[in-house]
Amino acid sequence: MPVYKALPRLVRDPHQSLVDIANWSGGAVVRLGLGVSSAYLVTDPADVQQVLQEKADIYPRGDDTALWRSVRRLVGDGILAEGETWAASRRTLGPLFRTTRIGPLVDTMAEAIATSVDELEVAAAAGTPIDVGAELSRIVSSAIMRVFFADRIDIEAALRIMAAQEVIVTAMGPRLLAPGVPWWIRLPGDRRFIAAVRAIDDILLPVLQEALQRPGDSDDVLSTLARARTSEGAPLSLKQMRDDLVSMVAVTTETSYVVLTWLWPVLANNPEVASRLYAEVDHVIGEGPIRAENLQELTYTRMVLDELLRLYPAGWILPRRAAEADVLGGVRIKKGASIILSPYATHRMSALWGETAEVFDPERFAPGRDEGRHRYAYYPFGGGRHRCLGEHLFALEAVLVVATFLSRFRFRLNDSAIPSTRVAASLRPARPVEMVLTRIARTAA
Repeated sequence: MPVYKALPRLVRDPHQSLVDIANWSGGAVVRLGLGVSSAYLVTDPADVQQVLQEKADIYPRGDDTALWRSVRRLVGDGILAEGETWAASRRTLGPLFRTTRIGPLVDTMAEAIATSVDELEVAAAAGTPIDVGAELSRIVSSAIMRVFFADRIDIEAALRIMAAQEVIVTAMGPRLLAPGVPWWIRLPGDRRFIAAVRAIDDILLPVLQEALQRPGDSDDVLSTLARARTSEGAPLSLKQMRDDLVSMVAVTTETSYVVLTWLWPVLANNPEVASRLYAEVDHVIGEGPIRAENLQELTYTRMVLDELLRLYPAGWILPRRAAEADVLGGVRIKKGASIILSPYATHRMSALWGETAEVFDPERFAPGRDEGRHRYAYYPFGGGRHRCLGEHLFALEAVLVVATFLSRFRFRLNDSAIPSTRVAASLRPARPVEMVLTRIARTAA
Protein backbone atom coordinates (compact mmCIF):
# COMPACT_ATOMS: atom_id res chain seq x y z
CA MET A 1 0.00 0.00 0.00
CA PRO A 2 1.48 3.40 -0.97
CA VAL A 3 2.04 5.76 1.98
CA TYR A 4 2.36 9.48 1.36
CA LYS A 5 3.58 11.84 4.09
CA ALA A 6 1.34 14.62 2.96
CA LEU A 7 0.79 17.08 5.78
CA PRO A 8 3.09 19.98 4.72
CA ARG A 9 1.98 19.89 1.08
CA LEU A 10 -1.69 19.42 1.91
CA VAL A 11 -1.65 22.48 4.15
CA ARG A 12 0.09 24.57 1.47
CA ASP A 13 -2.00 23.50 -1.52
CA PRO A 14 -4.54 20.77 -0.72
CA HIS A 15 -6.22 20.76 -4.13
CA GLN A 16 -3.15 20.24 -6.30
CA SER A 17 -1.62 17.93 -3.69
CA LEU A 18 -4.55 15.53 -3.99
CA VAL A 19 -4.20 15.52 -7.78
CA ASP A 20 -0.47 14.88 -7.56
CA ILE A 21 -0.95 12.04 -5.07
CA ALA A 22 -3.65 10.45 -7.25
CA ASN A 23 -1.38 10.55 -10.29
CA TRP A 24 1.63 9.36 -8.28
CA SER A 25 -0.30 6.32 -7.02
CA GLY A 26 -2.01 5.59 -10.33
CA GLY A 27 -5.32 5.48 -8.47
CA ALA A 28 -4.25 3.00 -5.80
CA VAL A 29 -5.61 3.58 -2.30
CA VAL A 30 -3.04 5.75 -0.51
CA ARG A 31 -2.54 6.19 3.22
CA LEU A 32 -1.90 9.85 3.90
CA GLY A 33 0.45 10.55 6.79
CA LEU A 34 -1.15 13.50 8.55
CA GLY A 35 1.05 13.71 11.62
CA VAL A 36 -0.92 12.42 14.60
CA SER A 37 -3.58 10.82 12.40
CA SER A 38 -3.87 9.23 8.99
CA ALA A 39 -6.49 8.92 6.31
CA TYR A 40 -6.93 7.03 3.06
CA LEU A 41 -7.24 8.81 -0.27
CA VAL A 42 -9.51 6.90 -2.66
CA THR A 43 -9.44 8.04 -6.29
CA ASP A 44 -9.88 4.98 -8.54
CA PRO A 45 -13.46 4.97 -9.92
CA ALA A 46 -14.07 1.33 -8.96
CA ASP A 47 -13.03 2.03 -5.37
CA VAL A 48 -15.09 5.24 -5.30
CA GLN A 49 -18.11 3.19 -6.37
CA GLN A 50 -17.48 0.77 -3.51
CA VAL A 51 -17.48 3.61 -0.97
CA LEU A 52 -20.45 5.58 -2.32
CA GLN A 53 -22.65 2.79 -3.60
CA GLU A 54 -21.80 -0.85 -3.01
CA LYS A 55 -20.61 -0.43 0.59
CA ALA A 56 -22.38 2.79 1.56
CA ASP A 57 -23.40 1.34 4.94
CA ILE A 58 -19.76 0.65 5.78
CA TYR A 59 -18.69 4.15 4.76
CA PRO A 60 -21.21 6.69 6.11
CA ARG A 61 -20.57 10.41 6.00
CA GLY A 62 -19.86 10.42 9.74
CA ASP A 63 -20.60 13.28 12.10
CA ASP A 64 -17.02 13.25 13.37
CA THR A 65 -15.30 14.13 10.09
CA ALA A 66 -14.22 17.77 9.84
CA LEU A 67 -16.47 18.62 6.88
CA TRP A 68 -19.65 16.87 8.00
CA ARG A 69 -19.23 18.01 11.61
CA SER A 70 -19.29 21.60 10.35
CA VAL A 71 -22.08 20.98 7.86
CA ARG A 72 -24.32 19.43 10.49
CA ARG A 73 -23.87 22.50 12.68
CA LEU A 74 -25.39 24.46 9.81
CA VAL A 75 -28.08 22.14 8.49
CA GLY A 76 -28.93 20.03 11.54
CA ASP A 77 -30.70 16.74 10.86
CA GLY A 78 -32.31 16.04 7.54
CA ILE A 79 -31.25 15.33 3.99
CA LEU A 80 -27.55 15.57 4.90
CA ALA A 81 -27.87 13.20 7.86
CA GLU A 82 -27.78 9.40 7.83
CA GLY A 83 -30.15 6.57 8.74
CA GLU A 84 -33.89 7.04 9.13
CA THR A 85 -33.62 10.82 9.53
CA TRP A 86 -31.99 11.02 6.10
CA ALA A 87 -34.46 8.52 4.62
CA ALA A 88 -37.46 10.52 5.86
CA SER A 89 -36.11 13.72 4.34
CA ARG A 90 -35.26 11.97 1.10
CA ARG A 91 -38.83 10.63 0.84
CA THR A 92 -40.18 14.13 1.39
CA LEU A 93 -37.79 16.09 -0.82
CA GLY A 94 -37.12 13.55 -3.57
CA PRO A 95 -40.41 14.09 -5.44
CA LEU A 96 -39.88 17.86 -5.37
CA PHE A 97 -36.69 17.60 -7.42
CA ARG A 98 -37.72 15.08 -10.05
CA THR A 99 -37.41 16.08 -13.68
CA THR A 100 -41.17 16.01 -14.13
CA ARG A 101 -41.64 18.60 -11.40
CA ILE A 102 -38.65 20.87 -12.01
CA GLY A 103 -39.18 20.97 -15.79
CA PRO A 104 -42.41 23.00 -15.65
CA LEU A 105 -40.61 25.61 -13.50
CA VAL A 106 -38.08 26.45 -16.23
CA ASP A 107 -39.97 29.48 -17.48
CA THR A 108 -40.37 30.75 -13.89
CA MET A 109 -36.60 30.47 -13.35
CA ALA A 110 -35.88 31.97 -16.75
CA GLU A 111 -38.00 35.02 -15.97
CA ALA A 112 -36.29 35.55 -12.59
CA ILE A 113 -32.84 35.16 -14.15
CA ALA A 114 -33.63 37.53 -17.02
CA THR A 115 -34.86 40.20 -14.60
CA SER A 116 -31.67 39.90 -12.57
CA VAL A 117 -29.40 39.98 -15.63
CA ASP A 118 -31.23 43.13 -16.79
CA GLU A 119 -29.75 44.92 -13.78
CA LEU A 120 -26.26 44.57 -15.29
CA GLU A 121 -27.19 46.98 -18.08
CA VAL A 122 -26.21 49.98 -15.92
CA ALA A 123 -22.70 48.65 -15.24
CA ALA A 124 -22.28 47.73 -18.91
CA ALA A 125 -23.31 51.19 -20.10
CA ALA A 126 -20.94 52.88 -17.65
CA GLY A 127 -18.05 50.47 -18.23
CA THR A 128 -17.98 49.76 -14.50
CA PRO A 129 -16.23 46.51 -13.50
CA ILE A 130 -18.41 43.93 -11.76
CA ASP A 131 -17.52 41.20 -9.29
CA VAL A 132 -18.74 38.12 -11.16
CA GLY A 133 -19.14 35.99 -8.03
CA ALA A 134 -21.27 38.63 -6.32
CA GLU A 135 -23.44 39.16 -9.37
CA LEU A 136 -23.90 35.44 -9.96
CA SER A 137 -24.87 35.09 -6.30
CA ARG A 138 -27.60 37.66 -6.84
CA ILE A 139 -28.80 36.11 -10.12
CA VAL A 140 -28.84 32.55 -8.80
CA SER A 141 -30.52 33.49 -5.53
CA SER A 142 -33.33 35.27 -7.39
CA ALA A 143 -34.12 32.08 -9.32
CA ILE A 144 -33.77 29.68 -6.39
CA MET A 145 -35.78 31.84 -4.03
CA ARG A 146 -38.58 32.01 -6.61
CA VAL A 147 -38.63 28.21 -6.93
CA PHE A 148 -38.26 27.54 -3.22
CA PHE A 149 -40.21 30.37 -1.59
CA ALA A 150 -42.28 32.12 -4.31
CA ASP A 151 -42.69 35.67 -2.99
CA ARG A 152 -42.22 34.86 0.72
CA ILE A 153 -38.55 36.01 0.75
CA ASP A 154 -37.53 39.22 -1.01
CA ILE A 155 -34.24 39.67 -2.84
CA GLU A 156 -32.68 41.69 -0.02
CA ALA A 157 -33.27 38.87 2.46
CA ALA A 158 -32.12 36.33 -0.13
CA LEU A 159 -28.83 38.17 -0.54
CA ARG A 160 -28.34 38.20 3.23
CA ILE A 161 -28.76 34.41 3.19
CA MET A 162 -26.21 34.12 0.38
CA ALA A 163 -23.78 36.39 2.24
CA ALA A 164 -24.15 34.24 5.35
CA GLN A 165 -23.49 31.09 3.29
CA GLU A 166 -20.34 32.70 1.92
CA VAL A 167 -19.11 33.28 5.47
CA ILE A 168 -19.99 29.72 6.50
CA VAL A 169 -18.26 28.00 3.60
CA THR A 170 -15.05 30.02 3.90
CA ALA A 171 -15.00 29.94 7.71
CA MET A 172 -14.87 26.14 7.51
CA GLY A 173 -11.41 26.27 5.91
CA PRO A 174 -9.40 26.01 9.16
CA ARG A 175 -11.53 23.03 10.24
CA LEU A 176 -10.75 21.21 6.99
CA LEU A 177 -7.03 21.72 7.52
CA ALA A 178 -7.23 20.62 11.18
CA PRO A 179 -9.67 17.67 11.02
CA GLY A 180 -8.70 16.25 14.40
CA VAL A 181 -9.40 19.38 16.44
CA PRO A 182 -12.66 19.01 18.46
CA TRP A 183 -15.35 21.68 18.27
CA TRP A 184 -14.85 22.78 21.86
CA ILE A 185 -11.43 24.12 20.84
CA ARG A 186 -12.03 27.38 19.00
CA LEU A 187 -10.37 27.90 15.63
CA PRO A 188 -10.24 31.03 13.46
CA GLY A 189 -13.56 31.35 11.69
CA ASP A 190 -15.70 29.60 14.32
CA ARG A 191 -17.31 32.79 15.64
CA ARG A 192 -18.15 33.96 12.12
CA PHE A 193 -19.55 30.51 11.30
CA ILE A 194 -21.90 30.49 14.32
CA ALA A 195 -23.06 34.07 13.72
CA ALA A 196 -23.80 33.32 10.06
CA VAL A 197 -25.90 30.25 10.94
CA ARG A 198 -27.88 32.41 13.36
CA ALA A 199 -28.37 35.06 10.66
CA ILE A 200 -29.89 32.48 8.29
CA ASP A 201 -32.26 31.22 10.98
CA ASP A 202 -33.35 34.77 11.82
CA ILE A 203 -34.53 35.14 8.21
CA LEU A 204 -35.95 31.67 7.57
CA LEU A 205 -37.68 30.65 10.78
CA PRO A 206 -40.41 33.36 10.70
CA VAL A 207 -41.09 32.52 7.05
CA LEU A 208 -41.36 28.80 7.82
CA GLN A 209 -43.69 29.41 10.77
CA GLU A 210 -46.00 31.49 8.62
CA ALA A 211 -45.99 28.85 5.88
CA LEU A 212 -47.00 26.14 8.35
CA GLN A 213 -49.91 28.30 9.49
CA ARG A 214 -50.92 29.33 5.94
CA PRO A 215 -49.44 26.87 3.43
CA GLY A 216 -51.51 28.07 0.49
CA ASP A 217 -51.78 26.20 -2.82
CA SER A 218 -48.61 27.43 -4.57
CA ASP A 219 -46.24 24.89 -6.15
CA ASP A 220 -43.05 26.39 -4.68
CA VAL A 221 -40.99 24.06 -2.48
CA LEU A 222 -41.85 25.72 0.85
CA SER A 223 -45.60 25.65 0.26
CA THR A 224 -45.40 22.03 -0.87
CA LEU A 225 -43.46 21.06 2.27
CA ALA A 226 -45.89 22.97 4.46
CA ARG A 227 -48.71 20.81 3.06
CA ALA A 228 -46.70 17.59 3.35
CA ARG A 229 -47.33 14.91 5.94
CA THR A 230 -45.08 12.38 7.61
CA SER A 231 -45.69 8.65 7.23
CA GLU A 232 -47.77 8.91 10.41
CA GLY A 233 -49.98 11.60 8.86
CA ALA A 234 -48.61 14.52 10.93
CA PRO A 235 -47.38 17.81 9.44
CA LEU A 236 -43.63 18.21 9.15
CA SER A 237 -42.07 19.78 12.20
CA LEU A 238 -40.61 23.26 12.02
CA LYS A 239 -37.17 21.75 12.69
CA GLN A 240 -37.40 19.24 9.83
CA MET A 241 -38.56 21.95 7.42
CA ARG A 242 -35.79 24.25 8.58
CA ASP A 243 -33.06 21.60 8.28
CA ASP A 244 -34.19 20.38 4.87
CA LEU A 245 -34.69 23.82 3.39
CA VAL A 246 -31.37 25.15 4.67
CA SER A 247 -29.67 22.07 3.20
CA MET A 248 -31.30 22.39 -0.20
CA VAL A 249 -30.95 26.18 -0.48
CA ALA A 250 -27.27 25.90 0.44
CA VAL A 251 -26.61 23.11 -2.05
CA THR A 252 -28.55 24.53 -4.99
CA THR A 253 -27.29 28.10 -4.71
CA GLU A 254 -23.71 27.28 -3.72
CA THR A 255 -23.08 24.82 -6.53
CA SER A 256 -24.50 27.07 -9.24
CA TYR A 257 -22.79 30.34 -8.56
CA VAL A 258 -19.47 28.88 -7.38
CA VAL A 259 -19.11 26.65 -10.44
CA LEU A 260 -20.19 29.40 -12.83
CA THR A 261 -17.68 31.85 -11.35
CA TRP A 262 -14.93 29.68 -12.88
CA LEU A 263 -16.49 29.82 -16.36
CA TRP A 264 -15.36 33.30 -17.36
CA PRO A 265 -11.59 32.88 -16.80
CA VAL A 266 -11.89 29.51 -18.55
CA LEU A 267 -13.57 31.11 -21.58
CA ALA A 268 -11.00 33.93 -21.63
CA ASN A 269 -8.25 31.33 -21.83
CA ASN A 270 -10.01 29.14 -24.41
CA PRO A 271 -11.14 31.50 -27.19
CA GLU A 272 -12.17 28.71 -29.57
CA VAL A 273 -14.51 27.28 -26.94
CA ALA A 274 -15.86 30.76 -26.23
CA SER A 275 -16.52 31.47 -29.93
CA ARG A 276 -18.42 28.23 -30.40
CA LEU A 277 -20.44 28.85 -27.23
CA TYR A 278 -21.32 32.39 -28.29
CA ALA A 279 -22.37 31.15 -31.74
CA GLU A 280 -24.72 28.55 -30.28
CA VAL A 281 -26.36 31.01 -27.89
CA ASP A 282 -26.73 33.60 -30.64
CA HIS A 283 -28.31 31.02 -32.95
CA VAL A 284 -30.68 29.43 -30.43
CA ILE A 285 -31.57 32.38 -28.19
CA GLY A 286 -30.75 35.55 -30.10
CA GLU A 287 -32.03 38.42 -28.00
CA GLY A 288 -34.26 36.07 -26.04
CA PRO A 289 -36.18 35.49 -23.98
CA ILE A 290 -35.05 31.92 -23.38
CA ARG A 291 -37.78 29.33 -22.97
CA ALA A 292 -37.95 25.70 -21.88
CA GLU A 293 -38.09 24.44 -25.45
CA ASN A 294 -34.71 26.11 -26.18
CA LEU A 295 -32.81 24.02 -23.64
CA GLN A 296 -32.56 20.86 -25.73
CA GLU A 297 -30.93 22.87 -28.55
CA LEU A 298 -28.14 24.22 -26.31
CA THR A 299 -26.05 21.05 -26.62
CA TYR A 300 -22.61 22.67 -26.69
CA THR A 301 -23.54 24.86 -23.72
CA ARG A 302 -24.29 21.68 -21.79
CA MET A 303 -20.96 20.17 -22.87
CA VAL A 304 -19.13 23.28 -21.65
CA LEU A 305 -20.86 23.05 -18.28
CA ASP A 306 -20.12 19.34 -17.96
CA GLU A 307 -16.43 20.02 -18.58
CA LEU A 308 -16.54 22.92 -16.12
CA LEU A 309 -17.91 20.55 -13.48
CA ARG A 310 -15.12 18.10 -14.27
CA LEU A 311 -12.31 20.56 -13.63
CA TYR A 312 -14.07 22.69 -11.00
CA PRO A 313 -16.54 20.55 -9.01
CA ALA A 314 -18.02 22.58 -6.17
CA GLY A 315 -17.89 19.54 -3.88
CA TRP A 316 -14.15 18.94 -4.25
CA ILE A 317 -13.81 16.66 -1.22
CA LEU A 318 -16.20 14.02 0.19
CA PRO A 319 -14.98 12.54 3.49
CA ARG A 320 -16.32 9.28 4.84
CA ARG A 321 -15.68 7.22 7.99
CA ALA A 322 -15.25 3.44 8.06
CA ALA A 323 -17.98 2.10 10.35
CA GLU A 324 -16.30 -1.30 10.37
CA ALA A 325 -13.11 -2.94 9.13
CA ASP A 326 -12.98 -3.53 5.39
CA VAL A 327 -10.70 -4.18 2.43
CA LEU A 328 -10.76 -1.47 -0.24
CA GLY A 329 -8.68 -1.70 -3.38
CA GLY A 330 -6.68 -4.47 -1.77
CA VAL A 331 -5.89 -2.31 1.28
CA ARG A 332 -7.04 -3.19 4.78
CA ILE A 333 -9.10 -0.37 6.27
CA LYS A 334 -9.45 -0.25 10.05
CA LYS A 335 -12.73 0.57 11.74
CA GLY A 336 -12.93 4.32 12.36
CA ALA A 337 -10.46 5.21 9.61
CA SER A 338 -11.03 8.40 7.62
CA ILE A 339 -11.68 7.98 3.90
CA ILE A 340 -11.15 10.91 1.56
CA LEU A 341 -12.86 10.96 -1.82
CA SER A 342 -12.04 13.85 -4.10
CA PRO A 343 -13.91 14.41 -7.37
CA TYR A 344 -11.37 17.18 -8.03
CA ALA A 345 -8.51 14.67 -7.95
CA THR A 346 -10.27 11.84 -9.81
CA HIS A 347 -11.46 14.24 -12.52
CA ARG A 348 -7.87 15.33 -13.19
CA MET A 349 -6.15 11.92 -13.23
CA SER A 350 -4.15 11.34 -16.39
CA ALA A 351 -4.81 7.58 -16.13
CA LEU A 352 -8.51 8.31 -16.64
CA TRP A 353 -8.55 11.44 -18.79
CA GLY A 354 -5.28 11.23 -20.71
CA GLU A 355 -2.22 13.46 -20.76
CA THR A 356 -4.50 16.48 -21.37
CA ALA A 357 -6.50 15.78 -18.21
CA GLU A 358 -6.05 19.35 -16.94
CA VAL A 359 -6.91 20.93 -20.31
CA PHE A 360 -10.43 22.34 -20.73
CA ASP A 361 -12.02 20.34 -23.55
CA PRO A 362 -15.84 20.17 -23.81
CA GLU A 363 -15.52 17.56 -26.58
CA ARG A 364 -14.97 14.99 -23.81
CA PHE A 365 -18.73 15.21 -23.30
CA ALA A 366 -19.80 15.07 -26.93
CA PRO A 367 -22.45 12.40 -27.61
CA GLY A 368 -20.92 8.93 -27.56
CA ARG A 369 -17.59 10.03 -26.06
CA ASP A 370 -18.37 8.49 -22.66
CA GLU A 371 -18.32 4.92 -23.97
CA GLY A 372 -15.99 2.86 -21.81
CA ARG A 373 -15.71 5.58 -19.18
CA HIS A 374 -16.33 4.29 -15.67
CA ARG A 375 -19.42 5.76 -14.05
CA TYR A 376 -17.35 7.13 -11.17
CA ALA A 377 -14.58 8.65 -13.29
CA TYR A 378 -16.91 11.67 -13.25
CA TYR A 379 -19.04 12.32 -10.19
CA PRO A 380 -19.42 16.07 -9.51
CA PHE A 381 -22.72 15.44 -7.69
CA GLY A 382 -21.55 12.50 -5.61
CA GLY A 383 -23.12 9.11 -6.10
CA GLY A 384 -25.10 6.26 -4.66
CA ARG A 385 -28.00 6.97 -2.35
CA HIS A 386 -26.54 10.35 -1.39
CA ARG A 387 -26.28 11.64 -4.95
CA CYS A 388 -27.24 15.31 -4.86
CA LEU A 389 -30.97 15.94 -5.26
CA GLY A 390 -30.27 19.33 -6.83
CA GLU A 391 -28.37 17.94 -9.82
CA HIS A 392 -31.19 18.40 -12.32
CA LEU A 393 -32.02 21.83 -10.93
CA PHE A 394 -28.39 22.87 -11.46
CA ALA A 395 -28.43 21.55 -15.03
CA LEU A 396 -31.41 23.73 -15.87
CA GLU A 397 -30.41 26.79 -13.90
CA ALA A 398 -26.80 26.90 -15.09
CA VAL A 399 -27.80 26.70 -18.76
CA LEU A 400 -30.40 29.43 -18.21
CA VAL A 401 -27.89 31.73 -16.51
CA VAL A 402 -25.16 31.25 -19.12
CA ALA A 403 -27.50 31.52 -22.11
CA THR A 404 -29.29 34.59 -20.75
CA PHE A 405 -26.01 36.31 -19.88
CA LEU A 406 -24.36 35.62 -23.24
CA SER A 407 -27.46 36.61 -25.19
CA ARG A 408 -26.98 40.13 -23.77
CA PHE A 409 -23.27 40.67 -23.11
CA ARG A 410 -19.67 39.97 -23.99
CA PHE A 411 -17.01 40.51 -21.35
CA ARG A 412 -13.40 41.44 -20.70
CA LEU A 413 -11.69 40.26 -17.52
CA ASN A 414 -9.57 42.65 -15.47
CA ASP A 415 -7.21 39.72 -14.86
CA SER A 416 -7.49 36.96 -17.45
CA ALA A 417 -5.38 34.43 -15.53
CA ILE A 418 -7.30 31.49 -14.10
CA PRO A 419 -7.35 32.03 -10.32
CA SER A 420 -5.79 29.62 -7.89
CA THR A 421 -8.12 27.76 -5.53
CA ARG A 422 -9.08 28.76 -2.01
CA VAL A 423 -9.40 26.32 0.89
CA ALA A 424 -13.11 26.23 1.73
CA ALA A 425 -15.93 23.72 1.87
CA SER A 426 -16.60 24.35 -1.83
CA LEU A 427 -14.13 24.95 -4.65
CA ARG A 428 -13.76 28.73 -4.77
CA PRO A 429 -11.37 31.07 -6.60
CA ALA A 430 -8.70 32.55 -4.33
CA ARG A 431 -9.49 36.05 -5.62
CA PRO A 432 -12.55 37.85 -7.00
CA VAL A 433 -13.18 37.49 -10.72
CA GLU A 434 -13.87 40.96 -12.10
CA MET A 435 -15.02 41.88 -15.59
CA VAL A 436 -16.23 44.74 -17.73
CA LEU A 437 -19.35 44.03 -19.77
CA THR A 438 -20.20 45.15 -23.29
CA ARG A 439 -23.79 45.11 -24.48
CA ILE A 440 -24.24 43.13 -27.70
CA ALA A 441 -25.34 45.43 -30.49
CA ARG A 442 -27.90 43.62 -32.61
CA THR A 443 -29.26 44.90 -35.90
CA ALA A 444 -32.93 44.65 -36.68
CA ALA A 445 -33.79 41.91 -39.19
